[in-house]
Amino acid sequence: MKKSVYNGLQDKIKKLKTPKVEVWENKYPDRDYVITIDIPEFTSICPKTGLPDFADIVIKYIPDRDCLELKSLKYYTVFYRDVGIFNEHVVNKMLDDLAKSCKPRWMEITGVFNARGGIKTTVSAEYQNDRRGRPKVKYAGN
Repeated sequence: MKKSVYNGLQDKIKKLKTPKVEVWENKYPDRDYVITIDIPEFTSICPKTGLPDFADIVIKYIPDRDCLELKSLKYYTVFYRDVGIFNEHVVNKMLDDLAKSCKPRWMEITGVFNARGGIKTTVSAEYQNDRRGRPKVKYAGN
């Protein structure tokens, strides 16, 4: 069997050191509400070709005690401009990092990556706080 040229390209992606995303205290932790953050100009690098990947990243979450601070989130996303990372790993790495930062009740991240070679990729990943599960909150897309 022929060895894939992708072998080893993403072996250390889970341990990739990314900028810290700061948080601020939620004054309404007793209420379930959805925060939606749209990042329409996200860029990263294809680890195979070295060409840029462009995407619209949408982050939806129900905060618990903390909310994501947007300026540090912007610096966090800009970090990826020079990182060779597969689209699927972008979304999952972001979910790991952001859920760790703000410890939400629920979070979903969707990346809609621009078409390349006639193929468009959409990746979604979801986090649920085991302590409370996903609340029954209605929002666009639910």
